[in-house]
Amino acid sequence: MTAPAATHHLAQVNIALPVAPLDSPALAGFVAALDGVNALADAAPGFVWRLQTEDGDATAIRAFGDDRLIVNMTVWTSLEALAQYVYRGGHVAVLRRRREWFVPMDEAFQTLWWVPAGQRPTVADAERRLAHLRGHGPTEYAFTFRAPFPAPAGPPVRQTGDWFCPA
Repeated sequence: MTAPAATHHLAQVNIALPVAPLDSPALAGFVAALDGVNALADAAPGFVWRLQTEDGDATAIRAFGDDRLIVNMTVWTSLEALAQYVYRGGHVAVLRRRREWFVPMDEAFQTLWWVPAGQRPTVADAERRLAHLRGHGPTEYAFTFRAPFPAPAGPPVRQTGDWFCPA
């Protein structure tokens, strides 16, 4: 017996402010790792989609009212699949170097939300969700790994965030 198809997938966006232009020596390690990290995501269990240009990444996409920001937006089959990729796979090595490449942000820079399966979020959707999280904290509309919400009509999720072992 097969499980019923998921009615919702998990969208996530995170933004980052590089410490220097992408073509600078200070960002050479990040730029060198980008293709590999994207390939890991593409092959990860539960991966559905990622925002990208013809170049294969999203570094040229401008959003959030600041042309210096880098946007990463993906869709996953579940919260667990995304957490597995982010915190337990090859992505961790790059994640550990984020302070070397990106300016620490004073406000939320990542948010998660549920989309109907097959729907692709837009950058405008992501901007609204992140603004909502910043203004209202975690809600069903926009939430975080530490304060997750279940998919509509889905099973409950643990609210503590302890299960994903953040880096």
